[in-house]
Amino acid sequence: MDRRLPLVERNRCNCAVLRKASRRLSQFYDSALAPAGLKSTQFAILAEIERREDQAPTIRELAEALVMDQSTIGQNLRPLERDRLVSLEEDVTDRRRRHVKLTRKGLSQIASARPLWIGAQSRFEDRFGERAAADLRVVLLEIARDPALVGDGEIPSPGR
Repeated sequence: MDRRLPLVERNRCNCAVLRKASRRLSQFYDSALAPAGLKSTQFAILAEIERREDQAPTIRELAEALVMDQSTIGQNLRPLERDRLVSLEEDVTDRRRRHVKLTRKGLSQIASARPLWIGAQSRFEDRFGERAAADLRVVLLEIARDPALVGDGEIPSPGR
């Protein structure tokens, strides 16, 4: 690798740089949420379930909302279910579908974690700027929601 190139050019792989940033932010939020006994991924799952409390999501809906595959969401739900933070309940009309609901303990856990998460949000925004953080979220959500970026194995040729 040519060290004379600017750092940004040496790190041209969008995926690699995004994964590095993602790992760093996960460590940052995991550390902030540790006193509540949650990891950032668990907080995100609980927050998404809470957001949908009037219409409990199925495992598939939860996976889609969090841009995870169903097996990964299942692996992440197991410890939350074991710790009685969530419950999986069969759909009354289709026994193959299961809805994910927060338990009272889960509601309490997310309530105790929320101030820690807000503190982490504030620290991040203080460091990088409120506007820059908001702009970053917009760009990252655009990436997460772009169906053209779903891996189908086809690599478009330049100019296509």
